[in-house]
Amino acid sequence: MPRRPQEPSRLAPVWRAVIEIAFIIFLFYSNLLMGDFTSTNGRGRSFTSALRDIVTPTNSVIAIMSAMIGYVGFEYLRKKL
Repeated sequence: MPRRPQEPSRLAPVWRAVIEIAFIIFLFYSNLLMGDFTSTNGRGRSFTSALRDIVTPTNSVIAIMSAMIGYVGFEYLRKKL
C-alpha cells in the first residue's frame, strides 16, 4: 500500500515566525548585555545587575518591534529572491 506524502502542518509557518522573532530578540538582548559589560566594567558588577539594567519595558518594546520588522524584511527578501 503506497504511503501518502505528509502534508505540511498549517502551524509550520507560525512556528518558523516565532522561532525567527525569538532569535532576533535574543540577539538584541545579547548585544545589550555585551555593551553593558564592556562600557561599565566596574568592580562588583554582576550578571544579575546587568540584566536588571537591560531588561526594561522600553527595551522589550524595542526588541519586539525590531524583531517584527526584521522578520517581515527577511520574509520579503526570501520571497523576492
